[in-house]
Amino acid sequence: MKLPPLRAVQCFESVARLNSFSKAAEHLNVTQSAVSHQVKLLEQYLNEPLFNRSGRSFSLTDAGNRYYQEVSHSLTSLASATQKIRFGEPGHIRLALYSSLAVKWLIPRLESFKHDSPDIDLTLNMIVDEADFSDRVADCFITTTPPKGEFVSLFLFAEKLYPACGKGMWQQLKNQSLPNELWKHPLLSVQYDESEQRSTNDWQQWCKSGGFELPKNVRVNHFSHVILAAEAARYNLGITLIDAFFIASQHDNHLVKLPLHGVETGCKFYFVYKKSRAKQTDIITLSRWLKAQWAEVKK
Repeated sequence: MKLPPLRAVQCFESVARLNSFSKAAEHLNVTQSAVSHQVKLLEQYLNEPLFNRSGRSFSLTDAGNRYYQEVSHSLTSLASATQKIRFGEPGHIRLALYSSLAVKWLIPRLESFKHDSPDIDLTLNMIVDEADFSDRVADCFITTTPPKGEFVSLFLFAEKLYPACGKGMWQQLKNQSLPNELWKHPLLSVQYDESEQRSTNDWQQWCKSGGFELPKNVRVNHFSHVILAAEAARYNLGITLIDAFFIASQHDNHLVKLPLHGVETGCKFYFVYKKSRAKQTDIITLSRWLKAQWAEVKK
């Protein structure tokens, strides 16, 4: 079915709604003659006059009034559908992020976001390694590999690992000489890369940043994910290296940050979204809240 030119329909709707060719031209950012031309094209297409013209005054014909009622509703629906595709459903945001951030940091704080922004429904999606930065996955992302091009990347924080253990093990360590006392207990090492299987790169880096070497006879337990190592430390199975946000999220104080130095890993986390969503109110609200939460962690 052949449809009339959308531009002509849009010009007609603006003239009818604003009751002025000049105001319609200003609203559409075109000349008044261009609006008049488009309306005449539409009348020729429909083979029906849409306006009664008398000098400088005009009014809608019966056919024009009926057509306006139909197209105004259709254009509103079209604009709404376009906005949903381009900016997402108003009041609903899909955030994709790593499981460790979601489970150990974001979810314990979501009550605060719900309290501050009750009209925003936040859905979480998990990503692993490199994310597919598309609308099929999420509306926005927290990632260490921000894409280039048509994206906004807002820096959140740089990862810094600190030794931590459970409360029970801390009772054994707190009055002892550190870090020497650490080597008497299992170290929990996270394998961030498959090529690092059974390596102790995380602890090697931590020791190097402190100016000493990791003892060769130290006991090491290896884990494939930081969440697993954190849970093992919580239950006093050893000492792990985790970011400060992990410890800050433990409102029940299951983990204790040891009074020792931290080591920066080089990983930086960013809040990412398309430039086309830069003016979306929900995205702006979430980005400001995230920045505020990490500012609290630093205190």
